[in-house]
Amino acid sequence: MAFVTRQFVRSVSSSSTASASAKKIIVKHVTVIGGGLMGAGIAQVAAATGHTVVLVDQTEDILAKSKKGIEESLRRVAKKKFAENPKAGDEFVEKTLSSISTSTDAASVVHSTDLVVEAIVENLKAKNELFKRLDKFASEHTIFASNTSSLQITNIANATTRQDRFAGLHFFNPVPLMKLVEVIKTPMTSQKTYESLIDFTKVLGKHPVSCKDTPGFIVNRLLLPYLMEAIRLYERGDASKEDIDTAMKLGAGYPLGPFELLDYVGLDTTKFIMDGWYEMDPKNPLFQPIPSLNKLVAENKFGKKSGEGYYKYK
Repeated sequence: MAFVTRQFVRSVSSSSTASASAKKIIVKHVTVIGGGLMGAGIAQVAAATGHTVVLVDQTEDILAKSKKGIEESLRRVAKKKFAENPKAGDEFVEKTLSSISTSTDAASVVHSTDLVVEAIVENLKAKNELFKRLDKFASEHTIFASNTSSLQITNIANATTRQDRFAGLHFFNPVPLMKLVEVIKTPMTSQKTYESLIDFTKVLGKHPVSCKDTPGFIVNRLLLPYLMEAIRLYERGDASKEDIDTAMKLGAGYPLGPFELLDYVGLDTTKFIMDGWYEMDPKNPLFQPIPSLNKLVAENKFGKKSGEGYYKYK
């Protein structure tokens, strides 16, 4: 009897697993909204792994630059990957590019897509307006995902009627090289959606990690407070920024010191994220405003991209 019971339980369990797996969405067609560095990178890795991709942005000029950037990136990848067979490398580049089409009208291309990945400006109103509009035109099975690094996924998903088919997919820059993707599951995200996105990121050749919809997710929630504490250490006069950078590179094995990383990421970007977190939780000591950061941003000193931040660049 015990044997029969075990067999029955095993059979039911196997059937349930198979049934759950059958319900998952196999992503084949991807629409990427935003042709900047992140959006173009996501489009590239999706197309390179056999997906049909539509890249969307506001103007044809932006899309032409995005497509050119993707081609240049693909040629770098091909040169390394197909070093012994340049012809195969050329074929890889051409095949990948042929899988990417472009459009300036998102609503007209989402009707047949399996997944929409948004990578536009970090502005909640802009994201809400975009998803609210696309929600009316996308197929019922279509999953929506945001690549936001600082906004809460729940607040973006609430602009739609598909909260169960909405999640975060946080890629890292540069997308073709960075292996990590944070998959963010809100309280409303269905298990089917979550598992579909985990499978999708694995097909891309990425390593997915799961996180709840908490400010900064995993990486930024740990990284940003570390960067802020480095600034506070410097502001108190406890150590010079040069010595802090050197200490973290030689003592912790980090490739960049905190001030080098701040200047690389962009002080305006960092301030924007920290301001958002402070607004959400003003009593959290980790999120308190940083005087020197605020001063530099007010002076338009954003780091490497502006020529000066915590360091000066020629």
